[in-house]
Amino acid sequence: MSTLLGTRLNGRYRLEARIGSGGMSTVYRAFDETLERQVAVKLMNQEVASDSDQLERFRREARAIAQLSHPHVVGVIDAGEDDGRPYIVLEYVEGETLKERIRRNGRLAIPEAVAYAIEIARALGAAHARHIVHRDVKPQNVLIDQEGTAKVTDFGIARTLEEDGLTADGRVLGTTDYVSPEQALGQHVNGQSDLYSLGIVLYEMLTGEVPFKGENQVAVAMRHVREQVPDVQAKRPEVSAALAAVLDTATAKRQDDRYADDAELIADLEDVLAIETARAGSATGEVTTVLRTLPSRSRRRVPLRVRYPVIVIALLVVVAAILVVSGVFLAGRTHHGNGNLPQSAPKAAPHQISLCASCAHDYNPLAPTGPKIQHPNTVGLAIDSDRNTAWTTETYIDGLQKPGVGIYVTATPGVAARSMVLDTATPGYSVVIYGRRTRPDPNTFDVGANGWVKLGGAGSVHPTQTMALNTGGVKYSYYLVWITSLGAHNQVAVNEIALYT
Repeated sequence: MSTLLGTRLNGRYRLEARIGSGGMSTVYRAFDETLERQVAVKLMNQEVASDSDQLERFRREARAIAQLSHPHVVGVIDAGEDDGRPYIVLEYVEGETLKERIRRNGRLAIPEAVAYAIEIARALGAAHARHIVHRDVKPQNVLIDQEGTAKVTDFGIARTLEEDGLTADGRVLGTTDYVSPEQALGQHVNGQSDLYSLGIVLYEMLTGEVPFKGENQVAVAMRHVREQVPDVQAKRPEVSAALAAVLDTATAKRQDDRYADDAELIADLEDVLAIETARAGSATGEVTTVLRTLPSRSRRRVPLRVRYPVIVIALLVVVAAILVVSGVFLAGRTHHGNGNLPQSAPKAAPHQISLCASCAHDYNPLAPTGPKIQHPNTVGLAIDSDRNTAWTTETYIDGLQKPGVGIYVTATPGVAARSMVLDTATPGYSVVIYGRRTRPDPNTFDVGANGWVKLGGAGSVHPTQTMALNTGGVKYSYYLVWITSLGAHNQVAVNEIALYT
């Protein structure tokens, strides 16, 4: 292969160095002599160029990535053939692969790992929107440029959902360290399969290792089919329950239990990034860049000093200067009247309501049979300020089978809460938030002026979910989290309930 160095493909692309190779093609760093810039050239290997199936697969890759224009996808620039050998010209990314980064650093900082997962998910979302499935998502196929940005590459076995493709059923393509159960079994592969693989990549970023090992590739693939991904918190206890829940959902064995699409996964990852960054207390590198792209619902959870450290410091300097100048001015000024200057009332910041250790209560008044209780001994875990502990409902194999079940907190003598924040390890369930002024009857679910009053809710709870409460200024002594559906899980975990005024 080294004899090709110095070759000019079609008199334009001069091959300068080999930077990667595979069974079908070799990738070179090259110089585009027409536009005078560095590019990457993927040149089909001579020994497979005569194989019509492989040739069509190579051309399909060019067509697939040519459709994509996204900041986190390595873009295609040109394609052609030289002396019977097809090639693809790609943007040249100076940096390293995500796999190399993990090998060099070991496990990544938690916010950094989540930030990269968001960028990869956004790239896959762009592909899936065009009905293109990558089919080989792994850290070797993610490039990290010199600015720290992730870019997905190597759509070499990608194919659109509409075409039959050239890959026969039963043949496993892709690296089995990251392969989805359905792909390992040779079954139909869709965007959820890519998201499963991304979940495995996220696991590796967090732990420094892949979840399954085996004597050979087939053994590893079968473990993906048969075994649950190990608990990430057992490997790295500082991982939040919210992030562990995202991993569990992304890597569920059954597709029905996984995220339905990229948007769902991205939304939860964005919430988790805000949580993990706030816990870390600072943000650097690509985390800072991704934070700026978060929707307001997630970004507002990150302290201003973390989101905009330079701006905050500058504002503090400006405020200090204003105070000094104002002090000098006022000291030399002659006051008239009573000397009192008009002042505007400061805007109150959200304040968390303090709840006593015994202020949480299970609530199961609509149980058709048996005791009307729901794990009363663990309700305190929902208000213990530890996101890694949780109160859970019973396990419902066939769904909730009743209008609702819940947990309520006591806020005596009464408070007009403006919002409630729920942390959960089982996102996706539905809740309605109620308030009431009188002690609830454990055997009755009464809604109305003298009972529970609806204040807010959420149709699909995120790992960290903020819900505005419309109390109308009424001070309620009891606030109920009323669970009306379980989502994709057989039970609901409420890790933390927090009320704010």
